[in-house]
Amino acid sequence: MSDFEKKLGEKAAEAEKIIQGFLPEEAGYQKLVIEAMNYSVLAGGKRIRPVLMMETYRAFGGTDLDIVAPFMAAIEMIHTYSLVHDDLPAMDNDEYRRGRKTTHVVYGPGMATLAGDGLLNYAYETAIRAFSVRADLTPYDGDIADRRVKALQVLAEKAGIYGMVGGQCADICAEGKKEATLDELIFIHENKTAAMLESSMMIGAILAGAGKEQVEAVENAASRIGVAFQIQDDILDVTGDEKELGKPIGSDEKNEKTTYVSLNGLETSAEEVKRLSDEAAEILSKTEKSKEFLVPLVLWMISRNK
Repeated sequence: MSDFEKKLGEKAAEAEKIIQGFLPEEAGYQKLVIEAMNYSVLAGGKRIRPVLMMETYRAFGGTDLDIVAPFMAAIEMIHTYSLVHDDLPAMDNDEYRRGRKTTHVVYGPGMATLAGDGLLNYAYETAIRAFSVRADLTPYDGDIADRRVKALQVLAEKAGIYGMVGGQCADICAEGKKEATLDELIFIHENKTAAMLESSMMIGAILAGAGKEQVEAVENAASRIGVAFQIQDDILDVTGDEKELGKPIGSDEKNEKTTYVSLNGLETSAEEVKRLSDEAAEILSKTEKSKEFLVPLVLWMISRNK
């Protein structure tokens, strides 16, 4: 294990502790849906989004994790809800996620649907806890001066119809479409995948005190990261090892999904991943502290093998 991988493990463990601290108690008549929610969140994973938020926060000079912690937990809850719904029989109908049975296989499609709904709503309940944290935040020089309100707006918009949900809609519409265009595919990647990475990094920068221009630069970098990340995911769906990935490979072909790989081939796809990752790293490197861990993290996640 490399020094970077050890450090990533430590960062992921730090994020994991924060996430678990915000999970709801499994009690009451609603106990089963909460149990299904927690089962989904605790399935593991690299916690990329909360770690990205945390490290972007630190790269822009943030020191008090209490203010960003509720948003870190919230972003992982939103990400997890999207996976729970993606795995449903009406969507991708996958039986394994992160190496174990998916939520709908364990709890049934109805309860899994409710678990996803519960996680999405509870994410906002969790993010709002940041408003009770004592912190002196400077005014934001964008359209909303209150940094916590601005962070909440970013969280909501990037997860919604003009972000992840919009991308998922376009993705479903593209299934089995023989003449899906590259523009449609890039729209899907920019919204279904990149929007939540943009959200993670923008919120980290906003809460750390970054200005509007800096936040916009972070958004541009994260957009490139997200598209490259998804293209790499498409590559792994063709070339990856099922045991290493912890989920079935070949699901894109099975579901007749148009992907960057199916349109452009593996070689061109790999070249695009490198171009986008280099551009993202160049943008982020303008913030000196980002070179310590954030930029290496971005390059690692884009070039991953699992």
